[in-house]
Order: sequence, then structure tokens, then C-alpha cells
Amino acid sequence: MMEELAQKFHTVSGAGCVVVTGAGISAISALFAQPGASRTLLEVQVPYTQKALDEFVGTRAEQHVSKSEAILIAESALSRAHYLAADNLKQSLFGVGCTAAIATDRIRRGEDRAHIAWSDGKQTGGMSVWFDKETRTRIDEEQVVAAMVMNSIAAVLKIEDRMEINIFETERIDEFG
Repeated sequence: MMEELAQKFHTVSGAGCVVVTGAGISAISALFAQPGASRTLLEVQVPYTQKALDEFVGTRAEQHVSKSEAILIAESALSRAHYLAADNLKQSLFGVGCTAAIATDRIRRGEDRAHIAWSDGKQTGGMSVWFDKETRTRIDEEQVVAAMVMNSIAAVLKIEDRMEINIFETERIDEFG
């Protein structure tokens, strides 16, 4: 389903930058696996360390792995899209940002969670998820986050199709925007 949705992205007008950190990388793989990715993607970045992410957004976020950080990443990705497109594109531009802290092999304070945001310069939206650490593996959490990244791209491109996201009763998902 992820690849089918990616193919739809590549058939509509709109191009942008996608930036993920902490999770969501399999969405990028699905986007590039389909022909036509160059029509949709201007750039993809994975600033994995905090210093790399701070450099990408141009500031240090007040709260890391948060809704506000996801919006900051999406807005920075949109700015990057405008820079890369310059005057060569007449289509709409977008930025998508994902920040996540998912299952790891070390002890980490805080919840396993992800926040994904999108912006087209006129509207901003997105979603957040809080996982049950006792129920999911890192791979399980990555799959959910990747689906949320794909759904955010669908939202900003005004495509109605969405990936199904199943969460447990002990988990929470919120949409914003």
C-alpha cells in the first residue's frame, strides 16, 4: 500500500522536501522505489544527530521530539523547497517534517513517540502518536511512523487516500491543523 500511495504522489502537481529524524525512513524508501520520484521530491534529509537537526532548522528547538519541533522541521523543509525550486517550478511546494523517539536498545527516559507535520505555506497540519513501549518493537513503531509520514504527504498534496494506522488501546494518536 505504501508504494501505491507513493505512485499517486508522483502523478499530481506538487513538489517538496521531506525531513525525518528518529523514524520514518521507510517512507523515504517507498517514495524513491516508484518511478516519478523526481517530480515530487526536491530533497530528502535525515539529520539524525541533534546538532544536525539544529543546523537544518537554524535554531535549537525548545522541546525535542515534540509537535512544535515537527512544525519547525516542516517549515524549514518548505523554505528549503522554495530555495531549491527557485523560479523553475510553477507547482505548489511543501515541506514535511518528522521527529521521533522510538524503541531503542538503551534505557531512555520518556515515551516512545513521534510527531509529523506538513506545511504548504498556507496551511500546517500533522499528527502525533504515543506508543506503548511494552507492546511494540522498533520495527513496528517505524512502520506506524512511516505510514504517518506518507499520510502527511497525502494531506499536503490533497490526495484523499491514506495508509491505515492501527494503534492499541494503550496508545494515543492526535491530529492537528
